[in-house]
Amino acid sequence: MKVFLSLGSNVGDRVSYILRALEELKKICKIEKVSTVYESKAWGVENQSNFLNLCVEVKINLLPNEFLLKIKRIEKIVGRKERFKWGPREIDIDILLWGNQIIRTKLLKVPHPFLEKRDFFLYPLLELEENLIHPVYKKPLKEFKVKNELNPFCCIYL
Repeated sequence: MKVFLSLGSNVGDRVSYILRALEELKKICKIEKVSTVYESKAWGVENQSNFLNLCVEVKINLLPNEFLLKIKRIEKIVGRKERFKWGPREIDIDILLWGNQIIRTKLLKVPHPFLEKRDFFLYPLLELEENLIHPVYKKPLKEFKVKNELNPFCCIYL
């Protein structure tokens, strides 16, 4: 299954946290593509450090809830500390798209509920695949692009 993830960090050595998360992800799935890393302002709770964000396309052979549990474990391994909602994060891994499926369970909502509202999801995601369609709205994701307040930060090659 083709799945798209977002990784973000705004605490400490942000690049290091992202690299460690990517290494852990490689143990449970095949990373096909990695976007540019972008720096953006925090969303939701704005009075905090800027985030580094990127998207990855992965291939997996797990069920969605199984994969989510493994992602949460990776966040802990990498060093994420529990704080308040939308607060600072050493690492945050979100499932943005699961093929063209719509998943609504107690633990998992795919496509990500804020997918079309966050540039730090949309721009790196469309860099990986420009013709993605939002499974709920049945519209190309590029039609949702909002204000671009992202700054390219670096590239990661695996």
